[in-house]
Amino acid sequence: FLLTSQFHIVVHFFTEKVTVGTSSLCPLCTMSFQQQKDKWQARRIMVTQAQLPKIHFNCPHLILKQILSIFQPCTEVLFIDIFHEYNQTLTPVLLEMVHSLQGTTNLEDISAILIKDAVYNAVGLAAYELFDSVDFDHWFKNQLLAELQVSHNRYKPIRRRVIWLIGQWISVKFKSDLRPMLYEAICNLLQDQDLVVNDFEFRTDQFLPYLESMFTLLFQLLQEVTECDTKMHVLHVLSCVNERVSIQIRPYVGCLVQYLPLLWKQSEEHNMLRCAILTTLIHLVQGLGAESKNLYPFLLPIIQLSTDVSQPPHVYLLEDGLELWLVTLENSPCLTPELLRIFQNMSALLGESFTNKISEFFSFLLSGVFTYAIDLCRSFCELLKDITTEGQVQALKVVENVLKVNPVLGPQMFQPLLPSVFRGIIDGERYPMLMSTYLGVIGRVLLQNTSFFSLLLNQMACESGQELDQILGNMIEMWVDRMDNITQPERRKLSALALISLLPSLNSVIQDKFCGIIHVTLESLYDVMTEDPETGTYKDCLLLSHFEEPKVTEDEEPPTEQDKRKKLVSFRCYSEDKSYQNVVADQVFQI
Repeated sequence: FLLTSQFHIVVHFFTEKVTVGTSSLCPLCTMSFQQQKDKWQARRIMVTQAQLPKIHFNCPHLILKQILSIFQPCTEVLFIDIFHEYNQTLTPVLLEMVHSLQGTTNLEDISAILIKDAVYNAVGLAAYELFDSVDFDHWFKNQLLAELQVSHNRYKPIRRRVIWLIGQWISVKFKSDLRPMLYEAICNLLQDQDLVVNDFEFRTDQFLPYLESMFTLLFQLLQEVTECDTKMHVLHVLSCVNERVSIQIRPYVGCLVQYLPLLWKQSEEHNMLRCAILTTLIHLVQGLGAESKNLYPFLLPIIQLSTDVSQPPHVYLLEDGLELWLVTLENSPCLTPELLRIFQNMSALLGESFTNKISEFFSFLLSGVFTYAIDLCRSFCELLKDITTEGQVQALKVVENVLKVNPVLGPQMFQPLLPSVFRGIIDGERYPMLMSTYLGVIGRVLLQNTSFFSLLLNQMACESGQELDQILGNMIEMWVDRMDNITQPERRKLSALALISLLPSLNSVIQDKFCGIIHVTLESLYDVMTEDPETGTYKDCLLLSHFEEPKVTEDEEPPTEQDKRKKLVSFRCYSEDKSYQNVVADQVFQI
């Protein structure tokens, strides 16, 4: 019946006008069309021969299902192309069909139900073409909403098609005022295990009254269904709900948190279902925030497995596993031994998406000696040889963050890496962004750990076979010359403070560079000075005048644990840089 009804729809669309339009093709086009037709015919025979042995001839409904799975997607694409090409001709035909199907269809007439299903399918596929021709809001209120409320089992195909149709139109033409009515309809459909709409332009305040019942019903559906694909779809909807409502989901996730470990164990042979579970966990951790630490007994072994390249499932789970690792670190209130232990997987993962961000998050979680710093440094040294300039910049930003968080131990952690950075400055790295990053790394070492900088300078002199003063002079000269490569005001100020911190030295090489150092320092000073409108005086715009917590509006996400850590580090670095600034100023003015 379904094939017959769809054929009936397609036949109606090949009206006389369409036939006339295609009959005007030139002989060359006709020949080309015939060739393509022959190729398609041969391809159809091959596909049919390949599929026929798999068809269950002793089960008619399975035959229909398998034939539809082969040809229906192709038929729909053909329909969309034809409708787009002959829009003006076919739109009135389709609208006339829709008009003829108004009202509830006779439940005893299976053919009429299937024809309505096919027509609604056509309207959904052609949604963008029918934008100006269909008053969908009126149709929803006066026809579709009533059809969603018909509970008879024979009407289930229409209910499923209607909610799919709304899903097609909701991003095309649907008033936000109608969304509460839609949410109520969805709740009713969930009780009958029907489909769900993928909402566009979601408004949380309209959805919150239905959140508890919606989440409960979705969870019940997740437990009841047995097909792997269906569970994946339900998990996807749960993830979407979680993502949209954020922290508002916290009171309702207890049952899901208890069920996911069992589902993970049951899905051992279904890696795609496990990917869906990982996605659900990502949004759960984001919604729970710091409370996600209660999930660690279940969460951390999953991250360990997903990011271990020696385990076969990593082929499927790695990308989602890395993202889950990232959000777990972002919302972790502290670095536990179990969380730190997963970092042993990092060396083999560098270069993958999220890995630099994960390393950065670990750098902000550091307290004391970083257990895996040696392995990370070795991997970075190998990685920097083979990646693009942009990749090198991202990797070195991780190093700079470590130096910022721990100015004493940080240089020791990355001691094997720093000579190549120093060498890049002396050699005059030609990529401005990379040169700027080099200067930021060495500038922070020079400003925050002078003794280590002296050791590094001696090491470079020994390796190159040059005098220490010559190495130092070359570095200062290149630094002053390439200062314009640094575009961010805070980085320029850091470099200026690092250079001017050398001036109190009585070294003749440094004294010879006095003019150049002062020149770039003044330029950097001008870049960060702004006029105070109240007093008319100039002040450093990078200086913090107070430490008040910024107020979070309703539209903004609350700060994560990582945001709080970064803010604390920024305050500490601000205090240290300000003290360096005062010390350097006192020493310079005493010269």
